[in-house]
Amino acid sequence: MMHQWRDVLTAGTGSIDAAGRVQFPEPTTPTDCRLFDLSHLGLIAARGADAANFLQGQLTNDVRELSASHTQLSAHCSQKGRILTLFRVLRLGETLYLQTPLERVAETIQRLSRFILRAKVSLSDAGNELIRIGLAGATAAELLAAQGLPTPERDNGLAQSGEIAVIRIPGATPRFELLGPFEPLRRLWEVLAPQAAPANAVDWTRLDIQAGLPNVYQRTVETFVPQMLNLQLIDGLSFNKGCYTGQEVVARMQFLGKLKRRMYLAEVEREAPPEPGEELSAASSTSQQTDGWVVDSAPLGERRHVLLVVAEIAAVDRGDEIRLGVAGPVLSLREPPYGFPA
Repeated sequence: MMHQWRDVLTAGTGSIDAAGRVQFPEPTTPTDCRLFDLSHLGLIAARGADAANFLQGQLTNDVRELSASHTQLSAHCSQKGRILTLFRVLRLGETLYLQTPLERVAETIQRLSRFILRAKVSLSDAGNELIRIGLAGATAAELLAAQGLPTPERDNGLAQSGEIAVIRIPGATPRFELLGPFEPLRRLWEVLAPQAAPANAVDWTRLDIQAGLPNVYQRTVETFVPQMLNLQLIDGLSFNKGCYTGQEVVARMQFLGKLKRRMYLAEVEREAPPEPGEELSAASSTSQQTDGWVVDSAPLGERRHVLLVVAEIAAVDRGDEIRLGVAGPVLSLREPPYGFPA
């Protein structure tokens, strides 16, 4: 279901085209900033006296570390340690919010609800409760400060002013997500729209990819264990929090096994855009399983795409050609911006 606030938010400052994408006029003043409608991201609210304890037993990260100034990534896994849904988690007042691609919201609420039993917790779709917009660019913090909004200095940081929450998203480009009730966000949007270039969900995804931040979609449910997506490197995985669904498998890989695949930043030239879940191949691979997968992709230009991919560490270290499919184009791979430990 399209969240109803999109139509109203764009009234007077934009429109929605036949493909469902929001289109905006160019800003009236020169700017390096871009303004995003983030309705492609869904939001789940967890409320109740047992909400934090419940999520502590389900997610890969330590919910106790959430605060009025800190958000975190976290995943919900199957019993086999495979990621079902990947979230950004934040606490606003007494409510815990879990943000994930919109397509994952309904099934995730259904799956998590199976574990509630007698716990005092409720889960609901909060997509229309808090509106989400984004602002990115070198002067983004200045534009927000001019509206009296604080901007966190640290990655994944959280700051609030009145009803509006501001999250700093990691990456080379200063980038902020803003959440709040409809009216305050509508007024903020109207002020920012003349000062920021129009952008869309694809642009936001490209910034995620370039920052090495993964997403999990319908096509990649139960494909990855957390370490394959570098969650231990990007504040998405705790090894000290205690038990959660899939924890034994995740911990065994960390302490007893050897990680054979991890996520890389990549570029490729191809007419058709790579799709999440698309398989990779390495000619000299000795694996009895798939050699790797596309995690996410976005266009860089004509026939050029930037990707996050999970590939075999040994194959990359050997300098093997890693291809899309068996006979597809060769990927150019490099470490994500946060690098890998020695």
